[in-house]
Amino acid sequence: MVVVKEVKTKKEQKEFLDFPLNLYRGNDCFVPPLYGDEKKIFRADYVYNDTCDAVYFNAYRDGTIVGRISGIIQRASNEKRNEKRARFTRFDSIDDGEVAKALFDAVETWAKEKGMDTVCGPLGFSDLEREGLLIEGFDQLSTFEEQYNAAYYQTLIENLGYKKEVDWTESKLRAPKDYDGSLDKMTEYIMKRYNLHFGPAKNVNDFLDKYADGFFALLDESYDQIYGSVPFTDAMKKMMIDNFKLIVDLRFVAVILDENDKIVCLGICFPSIARAVQKSKGRLTPAALVRLLRAIKHPKVIDLGLVGVAPEYLNRGISTAISAELIRMLSKDGIEYAETNLNLENNYAIQNQWKRFDETKHKRRRSYVKPLD
Repeated sequence: MVVVKEVKTKKEQKEFLDFPLNLYRGNDCFVPPLYGDEKKIFRADYVYNDTCDAVYFNAYRDGTIVGRISGIIQRASNEKRNEKRARFTRFDSIDDGEVAKALFDAVETWAKEKGMDTVCGPLGFSDLEREGLLIEGFDQLSTFEEQYNAAYYQTLIENLGYKKEVDWTESKLRAPKDYDGSLDKMTEYIMKRYNLHFGPAKNVNDFLDKYADGFFALLDESYDQIYGSVPFTDAMKKMMIDNFKLIVDLRFVAVILDENDKIVCLGICFPSIARAVQKSKGRLTPAALVRLLRAIKHPKVIDLGLVGVAPEYLNRGISTAISAELIRMLSKDGIEYAETNLNLENNYAIQNQWKRFDETKHKRRRSYVKPLD
């Protein structure tokens, strides 16, 4: 018999956090989040509590935890889209339909009690969180930014009546073979034509002081219609800035400004820290910190983090400049490839941009939807 309990006690919180770490012990593709960051979801002052309602459930059989799930009502998203949706996230389970059903029943009952008429996901509090169910690429290392899951999750979820809403693809990008520099010439022409220039910065703090407000405004504008996106709150901005200071490296940042020094295009990549946090299960032990600092200073892989373009520049070829800058980043000593993270399959502008590279599509993720009776 499966018993589902809402997470209330410190013990239950720890079981919720530890379950995926134990479930994927020894799996070379699973990358945990930072344990300290995950613990914050249970704090009264959690950054998303001002715009969201959340609930957490553990499933037990004979006193042993066998699964977990969280439900979220993202009020800002619902207001923006005039919807009554709940999201599911942090779903992990043994390969057992009874366990999955019990967990989803709990979230769906909670959602209906809150007046919702639909459940979708996996989606987090915002698109800054891990999202999408992995449905292809189970033999590929997850990025730090995204969640790994076993292949059987898809069957468990679809057997409960959930249908595809959107898919994302992920790619490995390498600099094109025999690159002739043509994108650099096109970039030079576009920059002159529209009186644009790259934004300088002395260091990370200088970069944030100069551009933080501008790039949040740009991201809000350029991501406005992206699936699952929500506007940045002040608390979200502070959280991102605090995280940036840890892993951002100006070698992998490009900011394009107009003649008035307004940001019109932004591209930020992060040194991959996936391997650095694996051994410690996401805990920042002294050894993990050494690995983390080494990965940031001497990365072999870079993860595409944030790319934004002001709408008025979308059809002016500015993506050429971003591609040229990414090729420059990929040409640095020691860099093997870049990971795109999630790109919506019907975002043809970004999908076509990667055709300029030596591209390998190696993962696919899905968000599901289910109307509630």
